[in-house]
Amino acid sequence: MFSLFTVKNLTPAEVRDGMEKGEIVLVDVRELNEHNAERIKGAVSVPLSRLETAKLPDADGKRIVMHCAGGVRSARAVTVCRKRGLTVDHHLAGGIAAWKAHGLPTIR
Repeated sequence: MFSLFTVKNLTPAEVRDGMEKGEIVLVDVRELNEHNAERIKGAVSVPLSRLETAKLPDADGKRIVMHCAGGVRSARAVTVCRKRGLTVDHHLAGGIAAWKAHGLPTIR
């Protein structure tokens, strides 16, 4: 069971492994210009500023994981999803900054 205020942290390695296994859909909640400048391969852009009304990608049985630049907006995005009644509760702790700090690749 989860609450509106529960945000589960995933490490960059956990997110990478989940994406490679086809178990995670990564949603980038940064603004579109940020996503276009640099992104994690396979991440779907759904900016936080539009998340209230935006349709999330079809998870098709996978876990939706939010990410942003440093972890603040993605945690906020989890709360927005929860208020909409969606069972989203994971985010990439530390965001794309943590991803890069772990030596994982991005697309520019």
